Amino acid sequence: MVKDEIPGSEADLGMEVFLTTTRGVGGRLKLYAEDFVVEEISNHPPQAEGGKYVVAKVTATNWEMNRLVRQISRYLGISRNLVHFAGTKDKRAVTTQLMTMEADAQAVRDLHIHQVLIQDVYTSNKRLNIGDLVGNRFQVKVRDTVLQGEELRSEALATKAQLDQVGGFPNFFGLQRFGSVRPITHLVGREIVRNDMEGAVMWYVGNPNEDEDEEAQEARRHLQETRDFEEALRTFPSKLTFERTVIGYLVRNPGDFVGAIRVLPGNLQMMFVHAYQSYMFNRILSERLRRGMPLDRPLVGDVVLPADRNGLPDHDKYVPVTDQNLDLVQKHVRERKAFVSGVLFGQDSVFSTGQMGEIERSVVESEGLKLQDFKVPEIPECNSRGSRRELLSHYKDLELRVGESELDVSFTLGKGCYATVLLRELMKSGMLDY
Repeated sequence: MVKDEIPGSEADLGMEVFLTTTRGVGGRLKLYAEDFVVEEISNHPPQAEGGKYVVAKVTATNWEMNRLVRQISRYLGISRNLVHFAGTKDKRAVTTQLMTMEADAQAVRDLHIHQVLIQDVYTSNKRLNIGDLVGNRFQVKVRDTVLQGEELRSEALATKAQLDQVGGFPNFFGLQRFGSVRPITHLVGREIVRNDMEGAVMWYVGNPNEDEDEEAQEARRHLQETRDFEEALRTFPSKLTFERTVIGYLVRNPGDFVGAIRVLPGNLQMMFVHAYQSYMFNRILSERLRRGMPLDRPLVGDVVLPADRNGLPDHDKYVPVTDQNLDLVQKHVRERKAFVSGVLFGQDSVFSTGQMGEIERSVVESEGLKLQDFKVPEIPECNSRGSRRELLSHYKDLELRVGESELDVSFTLGKGCYATVLLRELMKSGMLDY
């Protein structure tokens, strides 16, 4: 269903349509951090007495991931590169996840950081890497819904019934992928693959957003107009830590915009290009929905991903759908042994064929991209070979508890899938207002 009332910023991120045809219940998400509780379903590194890595369960309230890692590393007196985690979590939330640190185990036990709880500390010879998790459990409260009482119950349950019929929801990359307050990460990535490093830097440190406080807006606006980095270092709010790091580098190294990007944490550098790929994927998925093509059934020309031993899509194995194997692949998709996918465009990408191939090529060509654009020799962290992503996100244990003007929602998702995108189908408004 195409919805004209989708907030502009959401559509700007490629999320242009809904799967369900029900009315949204509206409401407010993440009014309090405790309204959004996330518990990682982890792959625990095996315990080893005296191992190199310290494993800990970390519960954090209202902490952005990069800032939490920096604070932990500072307290432990180690490089931030020696703190590892499996998945990035929401900032305005209560999140529980495993982390590994190359530090003294007792020092980890003794960590005292505001709104951070350290538990279940042990040592291992294996560290965590991005993706070393199974999924996440969510408990979410939607407050101040537009619909109330029986009307709220009726529409919420009708949306759930439509999602259950398909077996999931469109697997868009959610707002967090692009920056919750200032969704510009993909625009930084776009300039990087276009080899406009100054443009990338200015998207990151300039270009104010009305959702920021006035001090931050004014600092960004003035820098955008003047390009005076020395003055910006004096006027940028201290809370804009990474922006100040970039600006400080340019004060010391005028004109070295490549170096200014590289001074940022490696995972943030990677995120710029990944976010741009995510934006294009969202556009591809929106167009497939707009054309009425199924997400839960493969068509000739599609590419499917077989399930791995955990029942999750194996993003390293691609199976093209042909006239000869269509019946078998459709059976595997029904049984959730395979998943219909879309391209995350990079230097080694191969398009689908058929209708899906037309969509993928059209989006990539509209961005003026070539395969080699995703090889960035000056910033190796921004290289991307490309991948594929499942179009439909399955969920488990979806439960709705309906009050007079609020909705409690609990469910489990596989790794890489966004709770806010599921909630978007229920609410259909206000998703950018948290």
